[in-house]
Amino acid sequence: MSTLDLKKELHDLTNEGDEKFIKNIYKMAKAYTHQSKEDKMIAEAEDDIKNGKIHSQKEVQQIIESWKAN
Repeated sequence: MSTLDLKKELHDLTNEGDEKFIKNIYKMAKAYTHQSKEDKMIAEAEDDIKNGKIHSQKEVQQIIESWKAN
């Protein structure tokens, strides 16, 4: 089934669904979207670590202190 077919079927299902069905689909979609964003952030952080783009604890403390000074 193509993505377009799936979208159409999902649209049909949501049009026919009761309130409980809609709320559950919404929760699943939000959870999936949230998890996808977190997975992307983790992958980017792992790439930064592999590429040496890291800060020492001392550097982080200095950065935070510079925020407080401004």
